[in-house]
Amino acid sequence: MTYTSPALAIAVALLVAPLAVVLQSKAMAPIGLVALALCVVAHLRATRALPWPGGASAWLAVALGLWGTASAAWAAEPGRALTTGISIAAMALLAGGAARALGGLDDATRRALGHCLAIGLCAGLAAAALDALSGNAIRAAVRGLAEAPATLAFGLKPAASVMALLLPLAFALPWPVLPRALLLLGGAAVLVALPGDTAKLAALLGIAVGAAAIAAPRIVPCLVGAGLAAAILAMPLLAAAIPALPVDRLPITALHRMVIWDFTAARIAERPVLGWGLEASRTVPGGRDAPTAAQLDRLRVTDTERRHWFAMPNIQVLPLHPHNGALQIWLELGAIGALIAAALAWTLGTAAARCPCPAAAAGALASATITAMLSFGAWQAWWIAAMLLAAAVCAGLGRSHGGGLCP
Repeated sequence: MTYTSPALAIAVALLVAPLAVVLQSKAMAPIGLVALALCVVAHLRATRALPWPGGASAWLAVALGLWGTASAAWAAEPGRALTTGISIAAMALLAGGAARALGGLDDATRRALGHCLAIGLCAGLAAAALDALSGNAIRAAVRGLAEAPATLAFGLKPAASVMALLLPLAFALPWPVLPRALLLLGGAAVLVALPGDTAKLAALLGIAVGAAAIAAPRIVPCLVGAGLAAAILAMPLLAAAIPALPVDRLPITALHRMVIWDFTAARIAERPVLGWGLEASRTVPGGRDAPTAAQLDRLRVTDTERRHWFAMPNIQVLPLHPHNGALQIWLELGAIGALIAAALAWTLGTAAARCPCPAAAAGALASATITAMLSFGAWQAWWIAAMLLAAAVCAGLGRSHGGGLCP
């Protein structure tokens, strides 16, 4: 890999990102976006032509950002909607261009890119494991803290989600079967041991889907994309059915999630077509309130201790975002935004089926789906950067040889 190769910046990002996000999760945004931008610049310098995105996925992601930009006309915070929408569209263009630039790499460069991915993952997983075993001493030291507060452990959740997203890409490594399997299973074991249930599910499902895609490399990625598209479109109906389910028996944190989704579904019904505007989850009327007695009654929460928990001052019915990407899209961008997002999900599945290694792409898409549906805000820059970097890398990693883990 030469210093002028478009893959160089992406390789460096794969080397440093897993370790960097363990130390500070927000570092993913500059690492990923700078790498994508340098990849595009390197291609431009080498060919004297911009690598415009060639697939529908990138343009649909741009369209989603532009629709969010347009929603500034009715958003409660038009400035925030405008800047976030433009940022999403620009980042999607960068990632699509980088994927186009990485599509023409030679075999030696693809192998080098795979080695950088493996080294980076091993470094990040090892650092996360050591930090967890040491009571978060590593992350405390980075922050200049003599002792690690109890809340510091939660900071490993974003790092675990990023590594769960990147781990299925190991299906495409140019290694024999055994070392690839050891990295996949060992990485999953570390992630299962770390804090954060979402990352555990994302890692396990990503590997399971990747393994299934080995047997059916065209069907499985398309099914993942179609399933995500269907979930996006149906999510408000599923959330509206929450009061009919026995959610009162769930653990308190899961029950709180049900309360959030129930409230979000009610707000979606008020503005179903256009939504409340991009980034409006922060300002939707009533979102900062505690659950009402009527809402808890409707969800059949009768236990006195649980009702007291929901009455605490810091418990809100919509804390910053719905913790569900599909519901957030519906809430903020309405049915129009949901249709664009569903089309994006569908095309991501078909694109994964056409990748050099469908198992890697389908596994990463499945992992991203779990995290997007259960955890962070949809527009957090560090998470968008991680997903876009993974998508671009899928175009640069080559078909595996000598082991059969990737068809």
